[in-house]
Amino acid sequence: MRERKSVKFNLQQQQQQEDQNGHLSPFKLAKLFDPDASWDKDQLGDVLHWIRQALALLCGLLWGAIPLVGGIWFLLFVVLSSGVIYGYYALILKIDEEEFGGHGALLQEGLFASVSLFLLAWILVYSLAHF
Repeated sequence: MRERKSVKFNLQQQQQQEDQNGHLSPFKLAKLFDPDASWDKDQLGDVLHWIRQALALLCGLLWGAIPLVGGIWFLLFVVLSSGVIYGYYALILKIDEEEFGGHGALLQEGLFASVSLFLLAWILVYSLAHF
């Protein structure tokens, strides 16, 4: 028990030292919804990528479980995914998209990987649940 307390205490001391040295922890969850936060191009790209992946997995599981078939549902996913990403960086973060390569670069971030994940989840769930 003493060992746990000392490890926890050492981690707290290390974090305080990093804060005193001007180095912040790499990422804070509150930054995701802070329009005044400064974003690095790589950080924003990573966040947009993982939001899109989570949405792809959720939609793929949902589409397969309902069961939905047809190209219209695929197009609906692409429009929904792009709309969520646009809404996130334009309305929530209120960033200047020109600093990050424009709308095209931001909307393309993680798109192809998310389409693959969406299709994989959709096909697997649909096939396993309904056949």
